Amino acid sequence: MTGTRRTVAALFLLPALVLLGALVVYPIGYSVVRSLYDQSGDTFAGFDNYQSLFTDDGIRTALKNNVIWVVFAPALTTALGLIFAVLTERVRWGTAFKLVVFMPMAISMLAAGIIFRLVYDQDPDKGVANAVWVGVHDTFAQSSAFPKAHPGRQSPLVADGGGFITKSPVSVGDPVTLPLVGVAPDQMPDDAKRAALRAPEPGKVTGVAWQDFTRGKGVGRLGQPDAEELGYAGMRVEAVKDGKVVASTTARGDGSFTLPDSADGAQLRLPASNFSEPYNGLDWLGPSLVTPAIIGSYVWMWAGFAMVLIAAGLASVPRELMEAARVDGANEWQVFRRVTVPMLAPVLAVVTVTLMINVLKVFDLVFIIAPGSSQDDANVLALELYRKGFSEDQPGVASAIAVFLLLLVIPVMWFNVRRLRREVRR
Repeated sequence: MTGTRRTVAALFLLPALVLLGALVVYPIGYSVVRSLYDQSGDTFAGFDNYQSLFTDDGIRTALKNNVIWVVFAPALTTALGLIFAVLTERVRWGTAFKLVVFMPMAISMLAAGIIFRLVYDQDPDKGVANAVWVGVHDTFAQSSAFPKAHPGRQSPLVADGGGFITKSPVSVGDPVTLPLVGVAPDQMPDDAKRAALRAPEPGKVTGVAWQDFTRGKGVGRLGQPDAEELGYAGMRVEAVKDGKVVASTTARGDGSFTLPDSADGAQLRLPASNFSEPYNGLDWLGPSLVTPAIIGSYVWMWAGFAMVLIAAGLASVPRELMEAARVDGANEWQVFRRVTVPMLAPVLAVVTVTLMINVLKVFDLVFIIAPGSSQDDANVLALELYRKGFSEDQPGVASAIAVFLLLLVIPVMWFNVRRLRREVRR
């Protein structure tokens, strides 16, 4: 090249170099210098700010969570993208499916965070995750219909370890009344009928458990079933002698129940299982599950990105190799494990490394999804950088975190660039 052409090339490159210097080189240099000064920026602090990276509890938690993110988020996202790419290649509507899976990439991290904050809401009536979880749970373990029930005035029942028990023993031939209050009419079981105290049966203990409340002031008789009052259908009743259950039964639709003569002289107990609170699902955004929950939202967003790149790599895999493996007797799993995955290894490596770089800088999802009560438990380095720099007014420590993040990202980027260059040479 002549000198003139070099000058022209430099002039064309100058705007890009100016932008690169202003937006990349200068901020990096300033962050490195600022990380060596104290909070005010006037006194040289040396490596004190870097020392706090390993002594500050908040930063140590963030570092631990970043390790979790780097290990699990890229691996799960890449694995899911690989599965989607392989399976959609065999279906006629694969393109439509890929479009749907890739659509979350069009949503900003902020919007995705708001969406998943609602998805993980504790209330099953609002949060999709708990609505599904509670539905599955209640399929196998039905919740109690009487969580708020309790004895009213002049009741023969007293509290007993979460349940209730009669004050005195019962006898054969003497009908037992077990009045309770506290259950809203619309919360009564669907099979509940009007309460009825049945006639005594020879050699048996009979009684009734019911909602001793009738709407309307001054209406109804206290301690006796009235015409409009409903029985506690399905209420568990136990006969207890000397601390041991000698008989048990379940109330009928009208609240009536019958116990054998072994219940004579026993106290009747309504066990705590009758009054257990309805299952409310998992605390997805609690201290123990908040990081896996946020990683789940990240996988939802980026699985489409991984799928598209892997599908592009899969399209370049020679079909003759797969067919040859099938002809040699390999089943589909063996073809996938021994042919497809090894041929896709360069693409899988690029996707995984790219996602590792991305998760090291994750901020938005953690900041939006994690509530204030568990944000410390979900903390990551990028979020801690923000908190130190703006909330706690420690720009020196924030700059040290920024430099530390840069040092973590550089080896991964170097590895990715080398692999890409190697692929270009091939």
